[in-house]
Amino acid sequence: MSDDAAAPTVASRLFRILETFSPERPSLTLSEISRHSGLALTTTHRLVGELTGWRALERADDGRYRIGLRIYELAALTPRGTLLREVAMPFLGDLYEATHQNVQLGVRDGDEVVYVERISGREAVPVVSRPGGRLPLHATGVGLVLLAHADRELQEAVLDAPLKRFTERTIADARQLRSVLADVRRQGFAISDRQIELSTLSVAAPVHDDSDAVVAALSIVVPADQTDPMTLVPAVRAAARGLSRTLGSPNAQALPPTAHLERRNLP
Repeated sequence: MSDDAAAPTVASRLFRILETFSPERPSLTLSEISRHSGLALTTTHRLVGELTGWRALERADDGRYRIGLRIYELAALTPRGTLLREVAMPFLGDLYEATHQNVQLGVRDGDEVVYVERISGREAVPVVSRPGGRLPLHATGVGLVLLAHADRELQEAVLDAPLKRFTERTIADARQLRSVLADVRRQGFAISDRQIELSTLSVAAPVHDDSDAVVAALSIVVPADQTDPMTLVPAVRAAARGLSRTLGSPNAQALPPTAHLERRNLP
């Protein structure tokens, strides 16, 4: 198959090159970019040169390429990421100071959650999520919250598709997932217990905007064998409610102001 058949526009070819980079492949040689993108080496050489000139890619002294700062500059303009992150940071910071565990903020993009921020420390359990990273909605705390409040069409699409299994505890049955989503809507929080890694569990709650739509979810990720997740629910819901109040949520405005979280009240 020719390049023209696989990628009929220059823009699509440029995106194919950028998509070859990942956390597992942060730097690549020209031939590696060609192989992973499926583009001819001559085409890759020309387009990589243009991307480098535009600072979307950077060439290291060893000849390998990596994502350039121009991409970061553009990503910083994303309203759902940057603006939300700036408003959320005080609440994420309070939750982190109260627990010293991983605190995350995510938004939905299609059938995945995109993490726009994470605060972590030396005492926190290692996690696979990262700012800018993606995970399926059905297997994470923030993802379950976002999926539970998504439109019915998306929910049914996720329920009808194969559900990727990460551990033996991952929800991979559509009937079970449907029941869990109903519980999330009713209770106002989600618990994802060892679904991504057997060493961790997460507690998540929804963040509402000025129309009371769920626009994000925040969570805390803790060691699975050391924590009763229910003890974390009040703190996570309080942080989410405080952020929702700041975003102008009418329902959150009607509730009492969120008190500062205190470490002594949490495990």
